[in-house]
Amino acid sequence: MEASRRNVQSAGQRVGMKKTEKTDKKRSKPDEEEEEDQFFDLNNKAVEEDEDDKDLSDSEDSVYSGLEDSGSDSDDEIVEEEEEEEEEEEEAEEEEEEEAEEEEEEDGSNADEDEEDQSEQSTVKKSKKKEGAVVEKEMKKDDEYDHDTSDEEDIRNTVGNIPMEWYKDFPHVGYDLDGKKIFKPIRNKDELDDFLEKMENPDYWKTVHDKKTASDIVLSDEQIELVKRLQRGQFGDVNFNEYEPTVEFFSKDVMIHPVTNRPADKRSFIPSLIEKEKVSKLVHAIKMGWIKPRRVEDDSRGRFYDLWASESSSILAKHKMHLPAPKIPLPGHEESYNPPPEYMFTDEERALWEQQDPSDRRLPFVPRKYPGLRQVPAFSRFIHERFERCLDLYLCPRQRKMRVNVNPEDLIPKLPKPKDLQPFPTTQSLVYRGHSGLVRSISVSPSGQWLVSGSDDGSVRLWEVCSSRCMKTVQVGGAVKSVAWNPNPSLCLVAVAVDSVVLILSPALADKQVVSSSERVLTAKEEEGPSEGSQPVVWSETEGEELNQGIRLKIQHPKPVHQVTWHSKGDYLASVMPEHSSHLQVFIHQLSRRRSQNPFRRNKGLVQAVAFHPIRPYFFVATQRSVRIYNLVKQEMTKKLQANSKWISSIAVHSGGDHVICGSYDCKLSWFDLDLSTKPYKMLRHHKKAVRSVAYHRGYPLFASASDDGSVIVCHGTVYNDLLQNPLIVPVKVLRGHAITHDLGVLDVTFHPTQPWVFSSGADATIRLFT
Repeated sequence: MEASRRNVQSAGQRVGMKKTEKTDKKRSKPDEEEEEDQFFDLNNKAVEEDEDDKDLSDSEDSVYSGLEDSGSDSDDEIVEEEEEEEEEEEEAEEEEEEEAEEEEEEDGSNADEDEEDQSEQSTVKKSKKKEGAVVEKEMKKDDEYDHDTSDEEDIRNTVGNIPMEWYKDFPHVGYDLDGKKIFKPIRNKDELDDFLEKMENPDYWKTVHDKKTASDIVLSDEQIELVKRLQRGQFGDVNFNEYEPTVEFFSKDVMIHPVTNRPADKRSFIPSLIEKEKVSKLVHAIKMGWIKPRRVEDDSRGRFYDLWASESSSILAKHKMHLPAPKIPLPGHEESYNPPPEYMFTDEERALWEQQDPSDRRLPFVPRKYPGLRQVPAFSRFIHERFERCLDLYLCPRQRKMRVNVNPEDLIPKLPKPKDLQPFPTTQSLVYRGHSGLVRSISVSPSGQWLVSGSDDGSVRLWEVCSSRCMKTVQVGGAVKSVAWNPNPSLCLVAVAVDSVVLILSPALADKQVVSSSERVLTAKEEEGPSEGSQPVVWSETEGEELNQGIRLKIQHPKPVHQVTWHSKGDYLASVMPEHSSHLQVFIHQLSRRRSQNPFRRNKGLVQAVAFHPIRPYFFVATQRSVRIYNLVKQEMTKKLQANSKWISSIAVHSGGDHVICGSYDCKLSWFDLDLSTKPYKMLRHHKKAVRSVAYHRGYPLFASASDDGSVIVCHGTVYNDLLQNPLIVPVKVLRGHAITHDLGVLDVTFHPTQPWVFSSGADATIRLFT
């Protein structure tokens, strides 16, 4: 017994030695072979489990087949090594059986049981291993992807659908199925190499670069044809018929073999208990009055109906201005898209139809023949046009118009012809040149012999009217905003506004008697009145060079002066200093006493211009939107004129004193009749740009307006003594000659005191005389 046990142990040790040698051999193999051994061990285990449980599903078979197919190209070598190992194990088992038989003979009956156990174990092992090997061979042979014809993309690179820019800093572009790196090819192609390859390689045009595998692929003819078909918008398969008849799987006909043979649900033929409970609750709520049944809606609300079907004579009696909807006449043969030949126009009829007035034509269209109704141009918009017509009839209010047969010519006022309104200036006679800057203001002496002008070049020039000769130039050292000649014929004085100073000049261009009287007025002593604190205006006499130039007095103002104007008697002078935040905007100066006063204590708006009434003690103050008239004796406002314009730029008073004209920056000229209304009697919109200046003539019924459009418009304005007759205003002449400079045209205009002449000064540094 002991000898038999020793023999068994020695045999087991030999087998163990062989197994250790085999394991050492396996360990010496690469890591990939170890993974494959483990993989096949899993398969062996799976086969052993199949013997115990033979209910193997199809899904498990597909899983195993997929796992075997995903192996590498070295599967055949691994299978051979496994077969060799199995043969060696069988040989070792046979040797063990022989030794066991010898031990049985020696030991006799005591070893029978052990021998039978060992033989059964060995046979079971052999059968299991053989069956596992056979299954593995069958699985290797039956590869379901060998004959795969699907158009799958190349999966050599397993990185997936990711941007290949992530690998631009690495030497490889991805990994293959074995997990090895796919290295980039050594290619340093520049543009020159690309060009040479383009010239030399005949297959360059069909070579495509694959970013995933970093290789160039030459497309086959079939692939090129496929790309061309896809670019043309065709299907990739040539034999595909896109117009095949559809197969009606679900139709009204009962099919012998239904698409789905799913048995009907139980709930489809058994009443629902949940619904029964809900219905019982609703019935109970209706019985209790908690739920009221819905009202039956009138179907007429949602239907189309005829708007005028219910019209009758009773409606006409209720509404006097009711108008029935116009009825469209039924179409005739000429309106057909295929009219008979006798309704078609001949060339003569078509020419006559085109010459006629649209209201005199028998037909509002020319009959034409079309091959079909859809070819008619109005067909595409026909429904929309009818719908718009119905909307017009339905929504637009209609009212009966009471027509009056009036001749349109009778509505136009009958104005006299301009030839009957002469004299007025028509042509340009003289141009006064000498200023280098824009001429802002001009004024004429009472005798009409001299003209004074002030410019931005800092000079005041005195001109002789008839010869356009510059008699004298006075440098005042600043831009001249306004000049005004004293209207009193017995005085020869000029007021000049420069910055915040008003200068009184004595040009000495008159008789000795007039000059001496002017000197007496200027040398009058200043009266000492009651001092009311510091006076805002300071009077001072000039000395030295200024006195030699003719500047006799200086009136210093607190702010820049924009306008100066004289009273008709020549002793009072008004100056304007526009400013929003101050009430010191207007000053009235008395020259003989050298006194100044501010007539207003409150700010009534931004003052633009002022003017004295020629006869009465009235003072006109023009702000941006209105003209206020003050009585200087009563010291109160008598009237306020609304100009309705933005903004007033200038003002002029008629020599009679009952009419005022205002120019505004919104291209309007407003004529006010003081006896009629505070609103404009006439609004003239003849200019295209801002009106800068307006002026009345002293003797003739003329007034003029100057604008930035470079024109001077002369109008005839007759004022009648009869208060019941309105003034006659007729535009007679448009005078042009000034050049527009820096968007500025004519800046000032004034009339000659005795002749129907007009002077204008512009931004082109010239003064022009129109006679």
